[in-house]
Amino acid sequence: MAMTREQMDRKIDEHFSFEATDNVEGVLSTLADDVEHDIVGSPTGPTHGRAAARPFYESMFADLSESSVRCVKRLYGDNFLVDESIWSGRAPGKPFGLDGKNRPLEFRLLHIVEFTDNGDIKRENVWLDFAAILNQLQ
Repeated sequence: MAMTREQMDRKIDEHFSFEATDNVEGVLSTLADDVEHDIVGSPTGPTHGRAAARPFYESMFADLSESSVRCVKRLYGDNFLVDESIWSGRAPGKPFGLDGKNRPLEFRLLHIVEFTDNGDIKRENVWLDFAAILNQLQ
């Protein structure tokens, strides 16, 4: 049975709220056990399973702080959504290999998220505006 828009919104908003509080366990709890986690352009390529997604979140939470995500637009289909958002916060670490120097940072994100029938995220595909990140941190 397909999820409603409201159910998908609740799940992705829960996922984003765990990210905003650097809660690795919370983020992982929103993912299916066998999740495909794909940060496009990542040197590791797509990973499979919660354990394989963990290092990305641990690294991201060390490199970025004070994060907030503002939704610009969402599109919906049967058990999937496309979310265009703006991420903003600070870069105290070395996000994406760049020295953040605790500078403010803001960039666009595009998430393509597929859900299992029970509402877990089974595939998270993330595209980010790397040009904007480079412009702010180089």
